[in-house]
Amino acid sequence: MERPVQFRAEHEIKDSLARAGEIVTPHGSIKTPAFMAVATKATVKGISPAQFAELGMQGVIANTYHLYLSPGEETVEHAGGVAAFMGWNGPTMTDSGGFQVLSLGGSGGKKIGDAVPGEVDEDTATEHGKLVAIDEDGVSFRSHIDGSSHRFTPERSMEIQHALGADIMFAFDECTASSADRAYQEQALARTHAWAKRSLAAHRTNAAKSAAQGLYGIVQGGRFEDLRVESARTLAGMDFDGYGIGGSFNKDDLLQVLEIVDRELPQDKPRHLLGIGEPEDIFIGVAAGIDTFDCVLPTRNGRNGTLYTPKGKVNITRKEYADDFSSVDSACDCPACTRFTRSFIHHLFRSGEMLAGILGTVHNIRFLTRLTEDIRRAIVEGNFAAFKNDFLSRYSNN
Repeated sequence: MERPVQFRAEHEIKDSLARAGEIVTPHGSIKTPAFMAVATKATVKGISPAQFAELGMQGVIANTYHLYLSPGEETVEHAGGVAAFMGWNGPTMTDSGGFQVLSLGGSGGKKIGDAVPGEVDEDTATEHGKLVAIDEDGVSFRSHIDGSSHRFTPERSMEIQHALGADIMFAFDECTASSADRAYQEQALARTHAWAKRSLAAHRTNAAKSAAQGLYGIVQGGRFEDLRVESARTLAGMDFDGYGIGGSFNKDDLLQVLEIVDRELPQDKPRHLLGIGEPEDIFIGVAAGIDTFDCVLPTRNGRNGTLYTPKGKVNITRKEYADDFSSVDSACDCPACTRFTRSFIHHLFRSGEMLAGILGTVHNIRFLTRLTEDIRRAIVEGNFAAFKNDFLSRYSNN
């Protein structure tokens, strides 16, 4: 049976893991490297799906935890899946919900109380918003919205993601905090690997969904290089359609860790870096063999007035931009740059106007999609290293 998600590397840089390729999904192809905008609740904040193509967006990643709580997976399924629900006809991803659920404990991987399967520790039942109990079978938690009790297991995560209907799903995993000690990281990694097997089994036994949706495994291991390698090797031995690299990284050693991990993963499968995707991160990831990225910071920064430019980030709310009638980025073709000045956008933010966050978000998303387009072109033309060095020398000097 032909897999619903396939990858083909079209151009590779000699003596490097950097590559340009194509991920084919049931709802269209993704030319890589690519930035997947975060559509947490089936919406990219401030951007209409009608603008996606204009802004160079090839796909989005939605949030299983949030869509499960509202409007519920049944509603999304009845709408025809997350893409149809949000009025988008392109490729979609959904995360497993594990990161968000475990974050209820204060940080990924923190275990509160001694979990009883299917229950939440009563000692923490009144601590609204910080309620999670982990056991070998899954995770019990209380909703951050109303405190109601819920339970995720690998099988339940697959069931929800099947209903959400994204082209690419992620296996249920335990995303640990970078500060967790080695003993805990080892325990969490064993759970992640066991849950990966269960996620894969739950997916493959559903023939209809296996034919329509791809499933990625997630490499974990915290800051410990040997655990990352162990995780990559373990997951590489499983029949996933692609791989996500998850968990917290120290950016100083991000490149080294990613290179080691990616060399352990199948070369004919796509690789996604979860939750990391600012401009400098994308260069690091591409050099280490990452194909797709997602990150909430571009839209969050945009809503708060921090905009990307070739010389680095600018806080457009600062007084110095009040009488600056140049564009945010003269090379950018987004509406914020082609129609408005820094002075006007500064005015919008200082006045609390809704349009301010919309323009900031539109610009930051387009900045990253243009950047990945330029990186892809540089790989195809064989000058990725020169392009990377030139960009970073200007970007970091701001």
